[in-house]
Order: sequence, then C-alpha cells, then structure tokens
Amino acid sequence: MTPGRTPARPASAPEPDPTADQATKDAMSNATTVSPAHSASTASTLITNIAALVTNDPSSGDGSPLGLVQDAAVVIEGDRVVWTGDQSKAPATDNRVDAEGRAVVPGFVDSHSHLVFAGDRTQEFNARMSGRPYGAGGIRTTVAATRAASDEELEANVTRYLREALRQGTTTFETKSGYGLTVEDEARALRIAAAHTDEVTYLGAHIVAPEFAEDPAGYVALVTGEMLDACAPHARWIDVFCEKGAFDGDQARAILTAGKAKGLHPRIHANQLSYGPGVQLAVELDAASADHCTHLTDADVDALAGSRTVATLLPGAEFSTRAEWPDARRLLDAGVTVALSTDCNPGSSFTSSVPFCVALAVRDMGMTPDEAVWSATAGGAAALRRDDVGRLTPGAYADLTLLDAPSHVHLAYRPGVPLVSGVWRRGERVV
Repeated sequence: MTPGRTPARPASAPEPDPTADQATKDAMSNATTVSPAHSASTASTLITNIAALVTNDPSSGDGSPLGLVQDAAVVIEGDRVVWTGDQSKAPATDNRVDAEGRAVVPGFVDSHSHLVFAGDRTQEFNARMSGRPYGAGGIRTTVAATRAASDEELEANVTRYLREALRQGTTTFETKSGYGLTVEDEARALRIAAAHTDEVTYLGAHIVAPEFAEDPAGYVALVTGEMLDACAPHARWIDVFCEKGAFDGDQARAILTAGKAKGLHPRIHANQLSYGPGVQLAVELDAASADHCTHLTDADVDALAGSRTVATLLPGAEFSTRAEWPDARRLLDAGVTVALSTDCNPGSSFTSSVPFCVALAVRDMGMTPDEAVWSATAGGAAALRRDDVGRLTPGAYADLTLLDAPSHVHLAYRPGVPLVSGVWRRGERVV
C-alpha cells in the first residue's frame, strides 16, 4: 500500500491528560529499535501490563491476522511505535504507563464520514422508524441547512463530532463534502475539513443540486468543471453516489475520470439501495473503496476479490434505516478486503462510534470479532491506501486505543458500553 499524507492532529482533540506519561524529550536507550527518522532528543514511553495487544501484524504474537500478543508491551518514541512484544522483553525507556491488564488495539480508522453539515433530520428518522422507507431525497434537507450556516457554525459541528469520535477511539478519519452542492459551498466544506485531516473527499456528486433538478447533465458539467477546479486543491479523494435517484454509471464514470485527471483518487458510494454498476466501476477505475456494497452479484464479489478495491461496510446505515444488512461473510470468504466505518451523517447513520459498528457487524453481518476489529483498523487503513495507521508495528504512527476490558472481543461482547479508557494519537495521550 502507498502511505497517505500525514494528517495533522485535529484541532478538536482534547488536551492531553497532564497526569499521563508522555513521549516528549529524550531518545530511547535501545537504539537498534529506533527508526532513523526519529530525533535522538525524543523521549520514549513504555506501555506495559497489556493483557492482549492487537498489532495487525501476522508475523507477531499468535500469527493470526490480528497478530495478537498476550502479556504485551508497546514502546512509543515521538509520534511512532518503535517496539512491540512480550512485556518481559521490553527495552528500557524514559517513561512508563501501566495498562493494568487492559487490552490495546490500534486507533480506529474511520474511512467514511460526512461531518461538514448543519442541522439534523430527527423528524425524518422518526417518520422512517414509524414505517416510511429511506430515500435519497432527504439529503436536500441537510443541503438547505448547510448552505444557510456560517463557516463558524460548520466548524463548530465538525469539532464537536471529532471530539465525540476521538473519545471512542477513532484516531484517523476521512470526511466528505456533499451538503453544499454549489461551487462556493462545496469548496468551503472542504477547506473546513482540511483543517482537521488530509483524508478529505470531494463529493459534489452526492445528489443533483435542487437548482439543476431538470438539468442533471448541466449539474454533472458543473461538478466536473468549475466546481472541481475550486475543490481539487483542498481534497485527496473524489466520490460519487452511484445509485438510482442520484447518478448513473455513465455520469459516475465521467465525474470520477475528471477527478482523476485533477489528481484526485476515486471512491464510490456503490450498490447501497439496489443492484447497479457502482462496484464494477470502482474496480475498473481502481477506486480505493466501494462503500456500502449491500446489493452484490457474484460478478461484483469476484471483481472486488480480484482487485485492490476495499469493500467498506457501513452498518450504522442499515441500523438507522432498517435496510438489508450487507453480507460481510460472503465478501470475506471470497477473499475481499473489508473495512468497517461509521458513515456518520445526519440522515442515514448519525453515529460516530466505531465500537458500535463493530458490534453490529458481528451480530448482524456475519463477521467474527477478530474480523470486525481488523476491518475497523487495518481495513480502514487499506481503504485509505495507508500503511502507517491501523496497525501497531515499528514505524507506524503511535495511535493506540486502551480498552477497559481484557480483550478486544469485548467490543462486540459488551455492545453500547463505553469501553475506551485511553487514546494516544501520534504518540500523545489525548483521552
């Protein structure tokens, strides 16, 4: 995988716990484990007494995809992991943190969210739970509220939801535009998002803007022309909602191809509400991910299995819309790389909790706890074409989530319980 750009620490992150040990000043004494890129003036911190450590390195620990190490320790230097293994073999360090028999997993990688918006859709949700089916038209409600909001209001919303996600163990996230649908509103959404992460996605093609309801071809021309020119400098990715009621396969191909020509890499909302061309198009264009993947033919599954396109599953959407669950078991058994993400948005999945999505995936989508945790960490990293997050191996970012439980299995075993008791992001304890 090709690592992505290094995201800046979100401005929304809480201040570090002043009582926690920090990696801040001097070099680790065991120089053989230190990456040459690290300064000798950086302190090292040992997190020890870890009951179970998920490394996502199959060459470590039990040899499983999780690379599970029992009675483990981790050494952090600066913003990186420099050593993991049996705590009895841990090198000397400047600082020490006692995990007190808790489990540690990599920080969650939320590779699909829609955080730049205003308002909510409580009434829509209430009506849907009373029997009205979900449709893409509800997006227009959020578009109107977002256009009417000030930059400060949108920034405050992003900050709020990032704090919320961080408290639940999310240390890397992607987020999209898509609730402005004008040149100015899409560009400002991306500018706001880019202040918090480099994993920013241009989604001007969320739905056809209301002003172009009778001229969808004109809107595609705007999305691939003036709007793209204004938005490309602020984004890494381009996305399209390829679905009945949004954009068909030909429109989606034109939009994503135009984005690629501007240096943006494709992602696709694919096959969520019905069978369609989205997954095949994702594979054709080497999209990093095809997201939702609920309605799949055998040919779709085979195409994903033979590609490096990740199937990103978003169980919060099915939970919130009472829709059919994606068949994760079918994908995994075929050899498809699967990611789990929240799809945090005000209409169809208003949750920022990756642990909640892990529990849903295990209960309703056929995943084992191990598979769900891998998909929410290393799988999310794969969906962002990153190998420096989603794992706890030497050289990776020191993004760790400490669970108030002895095993990662508790994320599914104890659904709804706030198990995250500590978070390190880029080596700094932020929760």
